[in-house]
Amino acid sequence: MTRWAVPGLPVRDRALVMGVVNVTPDSFSDGGEFFDLETAVERGRELMRTGADLVDVGGESTRPGAVRVDAEEELRRVIPVVAKLAADGIPVAVDTTRAEVAAEALGAGAVLVNDVSGGLAEPELVGLVAAAGVPYVLMHWRGPSVDMQSRAVYDDVVTDVSRELAARLDEVVAAGVDPELVILDPGLGFAKTAEHNWALLSRLGELHALGRPVLLAASRKAFLGRLLPAADGTARPVGDREDATTAVSALAAANGAYCVRVHEAAATADAVRVAAAWTNARTKPVAR
Repeated sequence: MTRWAVPGLPVRDRALVMGVVNVTPDSFSDGGEFFDLETAVERGRELMRTGADLVDVGGESTRPGAVRVDAEEELRRVIPVVAKLAADGIPVAVDTTRAEVAAEALGAGAVLVNDVSGGLAEPELVGLVAAAGVPYVLMHWRGPSVDMQSRAVYDDVVTDVSRELAARLDEVVAAGVDPELVILDPGLGFAKTAEHNWALLSRLGELHALGRPVLLAASRKAFLGRLLPAADGTARPVGDREDATTAVSALAAANGAYCVRVHEAAATADAVRVAAAWTNARTKPVAR
């Protein structure tokens, strides 16, 4: 199994753990909990202390139905947090679809741009990434959060997502982005039903065939809550989906994921180490 190393990011003998810092009042998982500067910064430090390899700072919710904030507000939320974490020596990703925000974040010390639109929301962002020469997470995207679920129509979701990601990869490389710096994300939950998410997870090998490392972001998402309903049929609450998240992280890592993006680091940090030991034991002969 290929063990990827992306220039500019931590190198490990296992899947990387990306911890989430949402500087938003309305994210689906922890909206408002880490909204002020000092709380958000301490959250990033805590994620690193408990096993994250890098943190992903975002100032705009991308949950289904979310309405966009303006660039000025996104900058106000994100840049001070990025600057303080980067000053601590923490590898920071900026989660944004805006070129202006990405540029300011890179200037403040961010080392990776995580773009859920794959460069489609603002094509200028691709040119910025190309010029900066930084790692770039290119996610499968069919439209903005406010109505994206109406676009969850596929002939075969894995085939269609793979084809659309491959096309976007070709386009960003043609625009000057170094292919060695691109990480692909199938966009679980973005214009995807629960069934689509499970298909993408279970057929991860087809995404690996695109020839770039794969990031998976399943943490606490609704499809996990619906898998584990209460007796009355209601989905398990967001805060009670950590065990399911850890299970997905372990399975994804064992099946070659480069990075898993999670809201809590400790259990997933253990899970990816277990997955690495598992896969290594399958490929190495046992000494007699």
